[in-house]
Amino acid sequence: MTVHELPLAPETVHGYFSRDLAPVLAIDPGDSVQFGSLNAGWRWEPDAELFERDRSLHDGHALNGPIEVRGARAGQTLVVSIDEVVPRAWGVTFGDGVAFEWARHGDRWRLDDHTVRVAPFLGVIGMPPPEPGRHSTAPPRRFGGNIDCKLLGPGATLYLPIAVDGALLSAGDGHGAQGDGEVSGTAVECPLERAKLTIELRDDLDLRMPVARSGEAWVAFGFDVDLDVAAGLATETMLDLMQRELGIDRKRALALASVAVDHHVTQLVNGVKGVHAVLHDGALR
Repeated sequence: MTVHELPLAPETVHGYFSRDLAPVLAIDPGDSVQFGSLNAGWRWEPDAELFERDRSLHDGHALNGPIEVRGARAGQTLVVSIDEVVPRAWGVTFGDGVAFEWARHGDRWRLDDHTVRVAPFLGVIGMPPPEPGRHSTAPPRRFGGNIDCKLLGPGATLYLPIAVDGALLSAGDGHGAQGDGEVSGTAVECPLERAKLTIELRDDLDLRMPVARSGEAWVAFGFDVDLDVAAGLATETMLDLMQRELGIDRKRALALASVAVDHHVTQLVNGVKGVHAVLHDGALR
């Protein structure tokens, strides 16, 4: 296994998804990638963007990559283990157009007299869809993207369907903490001193939507502009997972899910809404 350092530089940061973007790094399955990351607003420090950019082209989140995975083919599954997410000492949350600035003190973020626990994760982990052209970084998709799920912190593993050969993985959008729903449209938006991902490939999964392992739980995602459809997709994806992992038929999986699976609204604010269904290991014995 090799650990690759991806430098934070104008040529390694982009603001859209596209199968036509040239990879800035090529790795083998089993390798890790380590990088620093700007916040969603392209900032390393609070007072200015770090790089000049063409805003008409790079109009989305500041993403690191794309990273080619040698041997990856459309139809396979990319396995992304989230090893480290280390935020810098500042972040910002917007409330109805007003910026509220946070400062990190140990394991707490402070905003005036209020504090919240530091719980960092990457808001965006994903690959381009198969269609040519530029695609926004704002919505989550079957192939990942702006998932904005607080369960995808250090120690979690995300499973994503691959749409294009080489995978072309990008990641960024550091979050220092976030509530389910992300109701203002922003979390504690913070740059990352360091993030580290380890990448594998699998041929034996057929995922309708992404799934993850987080702590001692399985997580199944659903994304759609309609929240009801997103919830349905999360349910169907969880039932797929339960059938596979527990070796049971679908009707039994549905009955058990109704008793043991919790549904959460991941976010409501990215155009495409997200729901994640959670099955804790201890919920069924």
